[in-house]
Formats: sequence, structure tokens, C-alpha cells
Amino acid sequence: MSAPCEPRATAPASAPPPPVPTAPSAPGTAPAPAARRPALDWRIRFAGLSLIWGFSFLLIKVGTEGYAPFQVTFGRLLAGTAVLVAAMAMRRERLPRSARTWGHLTVAALLLNALPFSLFSYAELTIPSTLAGICNATSPLWGMALSVVALSEDRPTRRRVAGLGVGFLGVLTVLGAWQGFSGLDLPGTGMALLASLCYPVGWIYVRRTLAGTGSSTLALTGSQLCLATLQLAVVTPLFTTAPASFPLLPTLSVIALGALGTGLAVLLQYGLVQEVGPTTAQMVTYFIPVIATAAGVALLGERLSWNTPVGALVVLAGAALTQSRPLRTTAPTRAPDPSPPDAAPDGLSRS
Repeated sequence: MSAPCEPRATAPASAPPPPVPTAPSAPGTAPAPAARRPALDWRIRFAGLSLIWGFSFLLIKVGTEGYAPFQVTFGRLLAGTAVLVAAMAMRRERLPRSARTWGHLTVAALLLNALPFSLFSYAELTIPSTLAGICNATSPLWGMALSVVALSEDRPTRRRVAGLGVGFLGVLTVLGAWQGFSGLDLPGTGMALLASLCYPVGWIYVRRTLAGTGSSTLALTGSQLCLATLQLAVVTPLFTTAPASFPLLPTLSVIALGALGTGLAVLLQYGLVQEVGPTTAQMVTYFIPVIATAAGVALLGERLSWNTPVGALVVLAGAALTQSRPLRTTAPTRAPDPSPPDAAPDGLSRS
């Protein structure tokens, strides 16, 4: 899954989505004409997006009951790509023409789609979908830590550093550190945490290499998903054999995971960012682990100890602090600055 983000965005994304790099407007260009307001209220679309991404971890779990992890990822990317290609055809979007852009998109496809999607699929062979959803919520914590090193203009404040510490304590609470991680599948949990780390690494890469390409967000995201699908098409036959059967429920889960969580969700998120802005749109991130936990417990019968929801709330509190910005004080009146305004606050990127 992926969501459109502003040029300066480094916010988290839900495990299933792909990234959406956007090209900043050139100084002095006129703003684009206002888009026609969608018939469906943005709050309904916001709730739908939260449900789609929240249920993605359940769909991964069900998919791995009938298919190998790489097959789940390949099917997911194939279905998601089909949705975006159809949207691109309807809007007559042009593919990027620069070979350099395609090279950067290949790396972005690996970091933001092929690798994290595969890691989550392998992780859910041994860990519950609830834990995978909570691990995904650590992406903004990883992003804040990495931005200190990789993005010199994004210096941390005391509040954001405190958020990183709070989030880390939340992770230890979820994992039951005081019990010596008893009963925890360390390899599976490690893969889920590594998958969540892939997202901010990919976002930083996209931010450094794909801003100002001249292509639309939809064209870049659709092209990126196509490349991720090709990567899995090469890798999957090397590590798996063709499925002997196509069980109904796992098959439907993989199709829904791709068409909804990796296709439709991108379009929904892009529309939300355009209508209500990235700051409001990124709030969907904090609903995903809650929905993933509720779905895993209610529909899959996964057991839930007290430390899991408590730790998840602490993780989300820490993530919220890492994304916060201090209030700006009113500056003295002065002559207007002819230069264009800076980019909007951090947005969400997930697919």
C-alpha cells in the first residue's frame, strides 16, 4: 500500500502500501486548478482506508495458509498493479521516460514493495497478524532515527527524541522484554520489524532521488509497482514451486490484499491528501494497528495478552511524538516574501 506524500514527507505507511513520490512545483508556476470534490465524503473514505490497511495483515495470514510467502507477495503486487494500470489508462497518464528515473524506481520498488511485503509474508508464518500490525506501527520511529543521520535539514527536537524513547519502550512492552521474550518467535518478529524499517529507508531514498522528475504521483507509483511485480516474478520461481491447487479463501485473500490494500488504497490516500492535506491524511496510520489487532482476535482467534494492546498504545504515542512539530510563534510584520512557500507538513506514504 502506498499513499501520496508531500515532497518533504517522511511519515509512516501501513505495511501493505507502496510509496508515492511526488514532484514539487517549480517556483513561479501557477497552482493547479481545484479538483472537483468527490461525491463520497472524505471521512467515509478515511474510514475505508483505515479498514483496508488494518485488515491487510489478516489477509496476509490467510494467504500464507494456501501459498508460499513469495507467492502471496507476487499475487498481491500483480493485483495491485492491475488496479493502478487501469487507473493510469483511464486518466491517460504517461510513464516516466528517463532511464535514470526508472533506475531509481527499481530501487524504490525493492525497498518499499518487494522486500517489506515479502518479509511480512514470511513473518506471519510464525507470528500472529496482530503482532505484525503492531510491528508495522514502528515505521515512524525508525524514520525519525534515520532522518537524524540521512536528512540534515530534519533535525530532531526534544519532543521527537522523547517520542523515540517512548516508542522503544512500547516495543519492549509488546515483546514482553521483562519475561526474557518468552514464547516469542524471534526470527518472525525480527522480519516484521525489518519490514517496517524498509519503509523509512525507502522514503528517504525516494525523497533524495525522485523529487522533481516531472511525472505525476500516479505514474510514478504505478511504474514502481510494475517493477516490484517483475522483481517477484523473477524471484518467486527460484524459491517456490507452482501451486498444486488454488484454495478459494487464500486465493480471494491474496486478490483482495493486492486489489484493495495495494491498489485501491493508493488511490484513496492520494485523494485524501489532495482534499484534506497530508497532516490529516497521515492520521490513518494510528488506526491500522488497532484494526489489525481487533481483526486478528475476532476473526482468527489469535490470543491477546495484556502487554500487547498496552505496548501498542505506547508505540503509537511515541510515533505521534516523533511526527509532531512545535507551534510557530507569530513573526513580526514584514514585507511579503516573493519566494514560494515551503512544502506542507509531513504526510503519509504507504502502500
